[in-house]
Amino acid sequence: MQLYLNGAPSTLSDFVSEPLARAVLNSLFSWARAHDDDTLPGKSRNGWWGDSFSDVPGDQFGSRLWLLSREKVVPETVARAKEYAEEALAWLIEDGVASRVVVTAEATDAGLVVMEVVIVRPGERDLTARFFDLWSALT
Repeated sequence: MQLYLNGAPSTLSDFVSEPLARAVLNSLFSWARAHDDDTLPGKSRNGWWGDSFSDVPGDQFGSRLWLLSREKVVPETVARAKEYAEEALAWLIEDGVASRVVVTAEATDAGLVVMEVVIVRPGERDLTARFFDLWSALT
């Protein structure tokens, strides 16, 4: 997967060294527990054990992007990827880290999924993270 941070080609180390970018990576690529009505790519619902002890009912860490790992890149799946990313990053707004989170996802002619996440922070520079070939990170 190719990574871009604020428009510049980046490495995983670049993301890890920037706290907000690291939070975005953790939120998107940690496996949240599947909902009861989700179609599973395997037998496990996955999820983080710490969610069982959350002080906020229903609060969970990570995203459900992992559910798409065996899906074909079609418009409906790309739309679900966008929805799952928005769901995983909603905490940034709820916790006052950002005023807005804008997620776009699109399929390329080569069958890759490109996702861009813009974290809007009042009074601070926005953070833009772009992920090329999102599916390679899910499998």
